[in-house]
Amino acid sequence: MKIALIGYGKMGKTIERIALSRGHEVVLKIDVDNQNDLTVENLRKADVAIEFTIPASALYNYGVCFRAGIPVVSGTTGWLNRKEEVLHEMKQADGTFFYASNYSLGVNLFFALNKKLAQLMSNRPEYKVSMEEVHHTQKLDAPSGTAITLAEDLSEILPGISSWTLDEPQQPDQMKIKAIREGQVPGIHRIMYESDVDHILIEHSAKSREGFALGAVLAAEFCPGKKGLLSMHELLNL
Repeated sequence: MKIALIGYGKMGKTIERIALSRGHEVVLKIDVDNQNDLTVENLRKADVAIEFTIPASALYNYGVCFRAGIPVVSGTTGWLNRKEEVLHEMKQADGTFFYASNYSLGVNLFFALNKKLAQLMSNRPEYKVSMEEVHHTQKLDAPSGTAITLAEDLSEILPGISSWTLDEPQQPDQMKIKAIREGQVPGIHRIMYESDVDHILIEHSAKSREGFALGAVLAAEFCPGKKGLLSMHELLNL
C-alpha cells in the first residue's frame, strides 16, 4: 500500500517506521517546510493518507484528500466543533474518513471498559465520578480528545452526568476533568468513582507512541474498498 503522511513530527516518523516494517511504501511526506506539496495531484500517487497535524490545518488537509479521492486516516484532535462540516465535505466527495481520538488498541478496549463500568454504576448515586488525564507538554489541546470521548460516553450512560468541565463544577450534573501537562508523558487516562467508604479506579497508561502509530497503520489497511465515516469500533469489531 502506498501511504501519504501528512504531518511528519514524532508521530509521523513512528508511523512511517511501522508502515515500512509492514511492507508499505511512503510516497509523500508533508510537514511545515513543504506544505505547498499537499496537492490533489501528489496525493493521487497514494492509496491512503494518514494525517496527524494540528487543528488549524486539519480541515484543509481533509478537504484536499477528499478531492484527491483517497481515504484519509486522522488522529488530529481539537476540531470536533466543525465535525458536521467535515462530514458534509466527505459525503459530497463520496469519500472515506477514518477518525479516532486515539488509535491505541488498548485505549479503545479501555473505552469499552469505561462504558461497561458506567453501566454498572448507573444506579449507584452514592459514587461520584471524575476524570484525570496526563500528557506531554507539547500537546496543544486540553482536555485530550481521548478524555472527551470518555466523558461523552459517561454522560450518555450515567444519569447524574450531562456535561464535563475543566474547572470546578458549577452544577451537580457536571463532571470535572483534570488535565495535566508535564514532561514527555505519552498519555494517561484515569476514571475514578468515589463514595464515602471506598474508591474505584480504572486507568490506561501508554508506554510510548508505538501503540498509537500501529493503530493508525491498521486503520489505513482497513480503509480500501470502504466509504463514509469509519472508526476503531468497526476496526476492532467492538
